[in-house]
Amino acid sequence: MFRNHTVPLALAMIPMLSAGCGGGGDSAESEPAAAESVEAMGETGAADAMAGLLNPNLAGEDELGSVPGITADVAAAVVGGRPYLRAADVHAVLSGAIGDDAAMAAYESLWLPINLNDVTNDEILLIPGVGDRMAHEFEEYRPYDGMGEFRREIGKYVDEEEVERLAQYVYVPIDLNSATREEIMAVPGMTERMAHEFEEYRPYTDLDQFRREIGKYVDEDEVARFERYVTLN
Repeated sequence: MFRNHTVPLALAMIPMLSAGCGGGGDSAESEPAAAESVEAMGETGAADAMAGLLNPNLAGEDELGSVPGITADVAAAVVGGRPYLRAADVHAVLSGAIGDDAAMAAYESLWLPINLNDVTNDEILLIPGVGDRMAHEFEEYRPYDGMGEFRREIGKYVDEEEVERLAQYVYVPIDLNSATREEIMAVPGMTERMAHEFEEYRPYTDLDQFRREIGKYVDEDEVARFERYVTLN
């Protein structure tokens, strides 16, 4: 079975920023977002949004070593801990190796995307530039139907540039039976061949079927990693 990290989570709370969010928010940007511009992003663009951050499940040791504060030994430890199924798991490894402050700084470049509908408050607070008030806004609009809804709702509090920065850190699981090829390809580490296999076995009746069918092509760890990004409605 896949490894499930149970190292205690030591969280560092970062200062709240000044932009308005409800009664006063956490983002450094405060210009109103253009509603139609946020709407135009829709459910697409997830792959582009995540492209600026290294994924700890996918990055090589050399790539990880390019992140400030991560030495070759720490990069090897990150790779050795895969697959990570929660941001808390990554933080347990990094904070244990380099400390909370350095781990928080690393999240400017390295991040495991978090499921907006399942993330804990502590995990939201690991996102650089997010404090208690913005974390509350993240949670207030659950459940999210897709990234378009996230962009619209968070765009009420911060400008479009900040919405897109925050969008790098989050995702909404795609429905296995209705997701478009574009949405499937937005899953980190997805290939055209694997996207074809995702579609080949539709309709899925439950996640056990997904695990069995996709498990014909990748190992259990990789099945578990893919499963983070999917759901059945």
